[in-house]
Amino acid sequence: MATTSTFRIPKATITGLYGRALSAYARRSWGQVPDNAYVLWHNKKVMKAVFSFEQKVAKFDALDRDLSVLAQAATAATVGCSWCLDFGYYLAHSEGSDNTDLEKIREVMRWRDSDVFSPVEREVLGYAEAMSTTPLTVTDEMVASLLAHLGEEAMVELTMMVAIENERARFNSAAGLKAQGFSDVCEIPLPPLRRPVSNVRSVS
Repeated sequence: MATTSTFRIPKATITGLYGRALSAYARRSWGQVPDNAYVLWHNKKVMKAVFSFEQKVAKFDALDRDLSVLAQAATAATVGCSWCLDFGYYLAHSEGSDNTDLEKIREVMRWRDSDVFSPVEREVLGYAEAMSTTPLTVTDEMVASLLAHLGEEAMVELTMMVAIENERARFNSAAGLKAQGFSDVCEIPLPPLRRPVSNVRSVS
């Protein structure tokens, strides 16, 4: 699938030895070069810092990975980043745990009306949305309930992953990046992006 990104920041030409290595790694890992790499290429210091940070983020392991995937998807949907949903769904499909339920990923954008989520998953989705609105709508009750379910270490990781996904989604959206076709290879096609309702409420 050809990219639909508008590239508000012009699409760079990735060149040189490092560029060839980067492109080869991307195609080997994901089948194509992510559009955000073409944007980041304009500032190598930023690009290398982002890539280094993401390598460290990938090693987080205090939070159940499937809960992390759901939280990131809910965040991307709330911000409105179709590129993040597209790429994130691809990663959930290709790198998820043996227990990853891809149907749940598809249902994230209508989680309040869906019956596929457990109570804890619903709380995680609500928390991710509440952290991703402006202003934030996180409540003491949300955090207390999740702390009781997850513990402090996993709660810190959940909160950081939602914050990181906000950074990703807002950068990619501001740069004009849109769904690139990563999820076309998935078993369940990603549904069209739909803004979640704004009246986030506790789901405990």
